[in-house]
Amino acid sequence: MQIEQAKPSEAATVAAVLNEAARWIAAEGRPLWSAADVALERIQRDTDAGSYFIAREGGDVAGVVRIDLEDPGFWPEMESGDSLYVHKLAVSRAWAGRGVSVRLLEFARERTTQAGRPYLRLDCVADRAPLRSLYERFGFSLHSVIHKGERAFARYEMRVQTVGAPPDTGKPTSCGKLPTV
Repeated sequence: MQIEQAKPSEAATVAAVLNEAARWIAAEGRPLWSAADVALERIQRDTDAGSYFIAREGGDVAGVVRIDLEDPGFWPEMESGDSLYVHKLAVSRAWAGRGVSVRLLEFARERTTQAGRPYLRLDCVADRAPLRSLYERFGFSLHSVIHKGERAFARYEMRVQTVGAPPDTGKPTSCGKLPTV
């Protein structure tokens, strides 16, 4: 599977995947993104900024993800430059159940490592048990649950190996302290 940064001319492709996912989730009785969240104008702005990535297999669009450098809306207390943030991960329904979500998360983890940032973070609506299970199986740990309006959001984080850093083996360091995770 190839994952590449979406070109500005591909904003409509990204929006189509997001809107398809939004309709599917809403049809299941679990609406998530508002029309404004997945409107072409907003997607175009984020695609122009280089935030969206498209997963393709054999020319077919399998999924999309937005990766942000900051997230003051959901992670205002985090130090600038210590994380990458996953948003709007969506899989084309034709590719559902074929590992696209995991591949997009692997890609986000790789980008985080390449950027030299120690954490990959994301959030999701707290009552989305299957989604939370996916993130936990992938290796994310629950950081906290926050409330915005009447909704609760689970915030997850994953410590990643930064380029040039020694592997975190869980063994005491030379000064006898365990590495922070």
